Amino acid sequence: MRYSAFSLFRETLNKHRGWKPTWRDATPKSTYDVIIIGGGGHGLATAYYLAKEHGLTNIAVLEKGWLGSGNIGRNTTIIRSNYLLPGNQAFYELSMKLWEGLEQELNYNAMVSQRGVLNLFHSDGQRDTYARRANSMRLHGVHSALLDADEVRRMVPILGFEEARFPIKGGLWQARGGTARHDAVAWGYAHAADMRGVDIVQNCQVTGFLREGGRVVGVETSRGKIRARKVGMSVAGSSSRVAAMADLRLPIESQVLQAFVSEGIKPKIPCVVTYGAGHFYISQSDKGGLVFGGDLDGYNSYAQRGNLPTVEHVLEAGMSMMPSIGRVRMLRSWGGIMDMTMDGSPIIDRTPVEGLYLNGGWCYGGFKATPAAGWCFAHLIARNEPHPSAAAMRLDRFATGHILNENGRGAQPNLH
Repeated sequence: MRYSAFSLFRETLNKHRGWKPTWRDATPKSTYDVIIIGGGGHGLATAYYLAKEHGLTNIAVLEKGWLGSGNIGRNTTIIRSNYLLPGNQAFYELSMKLWEGLEQELNYNAMVSQRGVLNLFHSDGQRDTYARRANSMRLHGVHSALLDADEVRRMVPILGFEEARFPIKGGLWQARGGTARHDAVAWGYAHAADMRGVDIVQNCQVTGFLREGGRVVGVETSRGKIRARKVGMSVAGSSSRVAAMADLRLPIESQVLQAFVSEGIKPKIPCVVTYGAGHFYISQSDKGGLVFGGDLDGYNSYAQRGNLPTVEHVLEAGMSMMPSIGRVRMLRSWGGIMDMTMDGSPIIDRTPVEGLYLNGGWCYGGFKATPAAGWCFAHLIARNEPHPSAAAMRLDRFATGHILNENGRGAQPNLH
C-alpha cells in the first residue's frame, strides 16, 4: 500500500478499515539469492537498495527479535556529514544526500529534520582544529561555517558562556545536519523493501553458517536451515559473535552506549549541539524532550543497559555546558551495543570466507550512516566490488596500516 493524501482521504471515508500492515511478517523460504542478517536500519536499507538498484528480489532479512529492537531504535537520532578525512567525507556526504530525499524515496514519514548541527569549541586550539575540518569539508563540496561566540549565543542562548567552566568561544556549524526519527527509519525501509518483494523474517536468530568447500552457502537459524548464494552480516554490536560462527575474528569490541531523554519542556534548543570540552551531545525532540548522550560505559558488554557512574558522568558534562538543564527531570534512558573498531571507522567489505560479507564497526556513527551503509553494502554484495564512497572502509586496513583514524586518538576503541 502506498501512502498519500488521497489514500488518507479514502480511508477516512472508509472509517480506516482498509489499512494494511506496513510490511508482511514473512515465513522464511528454503532458498534465497541473498540473506541479510540483521533487521536494523542498515540491514533493511541494504535489502531495499539490492532490490531497487540491482534488481534482486529474492532476498530475506533475518531479525533475531522484532524489527527495530536493536541499535536503530536505541540512539540519539543525529544525522550529519561534518567529517575530516577523505575516506569518511565522501561516504557520509552520500548519506546526507540520501537522507534529504529519503521520505519521498521510501513513501514514508521518517521525520527528517535538517535543523543543523553545532560543534562547540572552547580554546584557540580547538578553533584551529575546527577551522581545518571546515576547510577540508568545503574542499570536498560539503557546506560548513565557523561561528564566533556571539553568533553561537544568538543561535542557542541557553548555553553557558562566560560563567561556564569552559567558556564557549564559537562553533563549527553544518546547517544540513539534524535529526530523524530512528524507529520510523526502520519502518520506512521495511515498508519500501516489502513493496519490492523482500521477505522480512522476525524472531529468526542465526545460530550458525552452512558451508561447502569453505564457502558460505546459507545459515542455520532458530527456524531451520536457509540456503543462499550470498550472506551479508549487518548486526552492529553482535558482529564479533556472528562472525565467530564462521571462524572469523574481527578487530571489533562491543561496548554499551547509553542515551537519555528528559521530560518535555518548551522549545529551547533549535539544533543539535555537541560539547567541545566533554563528550556530550543534545537535541530537542518534537515532543519537547531533551535527547542526549555521551561516553561509552567503558567495558565490554552485550547488554542493552548501562551503569550509573556513566549516567552521572554524562549529566555532569551536560550541566557544565548548559547549567540550566539541572532543573529538568530525566524521563528514561536506554543502551545500545556499539561495535567499536580500533580506529573508530566502520568496515564494509568482503570477508576472507567466500560468500560472506561484512557491514560493521560503526562505533558512534551507525545511525547517521544508515542510507549510505545500505547503498554501499548493497553495491558490494551485488557487484563483488566496493562502492567508491566506501573504498577506504576495508577490513584489511588493520593488517596493512591504512587506518581511518578520524580523531587521531590511537588504536583503542573507547577513545573513539
